[in-house]
Amino acid sequence: MQITLPHVLVSQLSDLIAMKMGLYYPQKRWGDLERAIAAAAPELDMPDTETAARHLLSTSLTRRQIEILACRLTVGETYFFREQKCLDVLEQSILPELIRKCKENNRQLRIWSAGCCTGEEPYSIAILLDRLFKKHGEEWNATILATDINPVFLDRAAEGLYREWAFRGTPDWIKERYFKRKKNGLFEIVPHIRKRVTFSNLNLAEDVYASPANATRAVDVIFCRNVLMYFSSPAVKRIGQGFHRSLVDYGWLIVSPVEMSGDSFPQFRLHTVSGTGLYQKIDSHDGHGKDNYFSFGPSSDAFYKVASVPPPSLQSWEMPLSLESMEPQILPVASSPFTQLTSVQDVASQSANQERSNTLYHEARRYADRGDLTRAVKQCEEAISANKLNPAAYYLLATIRQELGQAKEAMRCLMNTLYLDPDLVLAHFALGGLCLTQGKSREAERHFDNALSLLNGYSSNDILPDSGGLTAGDLTHVITSIRTCDSLNHRK
Repeated sequence: MQITLPHVLVSQLSDLIAMKMGLYYPQKRWGDLERAIAAAAPELDMPDTETAARHLLSTSLTRRQIEILACRLTVGETYFFREQKCLDVLEQSILPELIRKCKENNRQLRIWSAGCCTGEEPYSIAILLDRLFKKHGEEWNATILATDINPVFLDRAAEGLYREWAFRGTPDWIKERYFKRKKNGLFEIVPHIRKRVTFSNLNLAEDVYASPANATRAVDVIFCRNVLMYFSSPAVKRIGQGFHRSLVDYGWLIVSPVEMSGDSFPQFRLHTVSGTGLYQKIDSHDGHGKDNYFSFGPSSDAFYKVASVPPPSLQSWEMPLSLESMEPQILPVASSPFTQLTSVQDVASQSANQERSNTLYHEARRYADRGDLTRAVKQCEEAISANKLNPAAYYLLATIRQELGQAKEAMRCLMNTLYLDPDLVLAHFALGGLCLTQGKSREAERHFDNALSLLNGYSSNDILPDSGGLTAGDLTHVITSIRTCDSLNHRK
């Protein structure tokens, strides 16, 4: 396609797309970029291509504008069990060991498919794990997060409907066992596999990860295959750094062979197994595992899951009590922050207790980050014992309780948190997520409304307390996405 826009304008637009979306458009692809802007112009409420381009350059891109551009700029070509050799290595060598380690540590295996497109990759992973768990006689104990910047791709992935072309190279028995034949040549993923995957919108170039609100922290394996080839080199390096933060120690990053580069992922160690290359995050404090392929160190599955959309596997939790009947469990002596002190000694004692509580709280966070949830719980409880008015300790304990599958206890801790700090946005958000897993949509809506009301008091770029870098704008988008997905599920 011949360029009709001024070259300076297209060059500036290319730089903007690279900065905001990571996508790389060199001069030889400017025709593709102009074509995409022309197609997006009506959705951007612009009369023509040049007006749309100038408007995009004159203002800060909104989330909606980025999503519109993503629908026109991103590539949706993939299929089930792509790069089978890599999946074979994972199935035979890596995943069984990870499953064993997770069982030992009483936690879930966490996998993230970044740039999931229309869902073929995360569903392939779910099928692979389903086979592994059944083979070893284990109950399903994993979460699979699938993210993409393109909302149209995510909608198609959530529907789980595919045509014959999506199965090229896939063994027939997989299609027969895990899909139902529908009309018009379509195949639908079976429900027990579809519910294993949680889909969410995420911009790898801009969004925060690892983050408590998007379930991208303390991940065991990240798949990002055939995605980064479309990104600029600086963007790939930034994304590699983000993936490194998101992974547990000794976690794995899986990219396609054409995307492997020592310059792009210098913080990872490359392993070659059966001709397949995989990157592993090495604990910088542990020199023993640097050259050992099977050196799976202590996992740091985090306590942050409570602030994310809870995965489908948590839907089996039992909560016999309604949220309204659950009262905070704070002891009466500490029931009011205005409890009067009777002497200078009391003031000094309270100050010492607060300091000890804060120290124990930070120790608990360190244990939780390393995946030692038993010790983390103990430290949290001691922190609360030292100072029953410490909302951070209750919030941390709530997130750990959820990680351990103790939904009712997690909710009690969150209520105690809000009793002490009614303005903690993430606690409202977490309660909304927990209610959603219990089918309590009305209660979830109330908590999400509370969170959004509090978010109105922040500017979009403000970092939220106890969020690990999440901004108010990001959380607002997450809540909106959850409501959209929940509405879609109800329509189904």
